[in-house]
Amino acid sequence: MSHKSPKDFFAPLAVGAPAPLREIPARPSRAIHFFDPSNPKMAAKVPAMVGTVDVLLGNLEDAVKADNKVAAREGLVKIASETDFGPTQLWTRINSLDSPWVLDDLITLVTEIGDKLDVVMVPKVQGPEDIHYVDRLLAQLEAKGGVQRPILIHAILETARGVANVEEIALASPRMQGISLGPADLAADRKMKTTRVGGGHPGYLVRQDPVDGDIHGNRTVFQQDLWHYTIAKMVDACAEAGIYPYYGPFGDITDVVAAEDQFRNAFLLGCVGTWSLHPKQIEIANRVFSPSVEDIKHARRVVKAMGDGTGAVMLDGKMEDDASLKQCLVLVDLAEELAAIDPKLKELYDAIEIED
Repeated sequence: MSHKSPKDFFAPLAVGAPAPLREIPARPSRAIHFFDPSNPKMAAKVPAMVGTVDVLLGNLEDAVKADNKVAAREGLVKIASETDFGPTQLWTRINSLDSPWVLDDLITLVTEIGDKLDVVMVPKVQGPEDIHYVDRLLAQLEAKGGVQRPILIHAILETARGVANVEEIALASPRMQGISLGPADLAADRKMKTTRVGGGHPGYLVRQDPVDGDIHGNRTVFQQDLWHYTIAKMVDACAEAGIYPYYGPFGDITDVVAAEDQFRNAFLLGCVGTWSLHPKQIEIANRVFSPSVEDIKHARRVVKAMGDGTGAVMLDGKMEDDASLKQCLVLVDLAEELAAIDPKLKELYDAIEIED
């Protein structure tokens, strides 16, 4: 495989395109809220959602019928042109790269609303070649449309091959912003025997050993997380590349408890956000992907007690050392980023008092 010099990696891929970013900005994106721009009722609600959610995403792909694809694209252009998004990011999910709509999606969106568009989400990414294709196209279209800042790329992991190539995908372009898990398509591609969109499955479990040798007696069962391996692998790839990992859709809108569990598992493993398919999931995501007051209180105590960050201290009977400090700084930094855009969180975090 041919390699280009690292110094060429940050040169624009088209004359007149903006210079690639050297670092992906840490903009809060706890919930990526999907809306169908071809649905007038849904589109009408978008302006009122600005400021209530970190990311609004105009969806052009799955869930938009074939005969609505053009209407969705045109609807997104109209919404973007007429709306001031303020602190909220505007993303889109384009049609898959093997579809007849994707080229027109990119040409229309970048040349008409490229200055409003923060991130392009690419579905069913199989390998780095898919990112290279979109990367070059975006540069050509940015140059053509006079776009001043690079539009970033977000990949969805929804095929077995994509998961196998996740490190190469994460490192494929300086435009890479992050990666989301796509559990429904991935389950089908892997021939997994679940028809759920994310979450656990009662058949995927561990069972307590027989009590007193009675295999038919009462034995506790624990449901397992089908997505643990994939999320962990994706988080490692994103951390290596300096980009952001996300959980994707949770399909059972009514089961808010299970949705919260899945979101929290992803948050604990290192994800920064998730998708929202219904406004009630935004509230859950904003809460789960913001560190709790207790977590921030503890983290600030450790930071204060560690002084110059070397050695070890005892706090509440637990040893805290250099590695603990790094863990705590992850939470403290995240709290500061979120407080900057979320006045309620700022109030909560500012009110924390640290005991010595």
